Amino acid sequence: MSAMALSNSLTSPLTSHSSSPLSFAVPRSNFVSLKSLRSFTLSCSLNGAEAADKKIPIEKRFPAFPTVMDINQIREILPHRFPFLLVDRVIEYTPGVSAVAIKNVTINDNFFPGHFPERPIMPGVLMVEAMAQVGGLVMLQPEVGGSRENFFFAGIDKVRFRKPVVAGDTLVMRMTLIKLQKRFGIAKMEGKAYVGGEVVCEGEFLMATGS
Repeated sequence: MSAMALSNSLTSPLTSHSSSPLSFAVPRSNFVSLKSLRSFTLSCSLNGAEAADKKIPIEKRFPAFPTVMDINQIREILPHRFPFLLVDRVIEYTPGVSAVAIKNVTINDNFFPGHFPERPIMPGVLMVEAMAQVGGLVMLQPEVGGSRENFFFAGIDKVRFRKPVVAGDTLVMRMTLIKLQKRFGIAKMEGKAYVGGEVVCEGEFLMATGS
């Protein structure tokens, strides 16, 4: 057979004796969709990242919280002292707007022997107090005109406790100023507290800056 004849036979449709074209059905399972290929690639990438993480010791995988205000700077602003100073570090601060701080909850906290001896849970009222102190760090700044001599916790609304906070947790609290009435010395703040990224407590707070 000549090369031209071979070429024509390869490019021409196959026919049966009845001269009707033959059709071939290729199973769809033989094809790989682009979506499946992307999923496979993503899965391989995630598995590779997990394998890389496992090579790093667990104590080195999680960075420490940043320090915007340390405990000494906090003590210069808040009038609270042991056993009622419930803020250990400020990790974010926007003057006159908001603050994010942490409270390291340890079994050595003085309230655990009584709340409760067999199941150490941080009292909800102390969670609210700790959040109010973070609010104080916002309100007692020069940008707001507050003073530690005339700052009071005036009220709470819509407080909800979502999950218990236990010894060993790190309580992360965000307090945001919503409304400030300088004439009456009243500030309204929104607060949320988290453990491991999940909300454990939230509510609205009223702060009084008058005498």
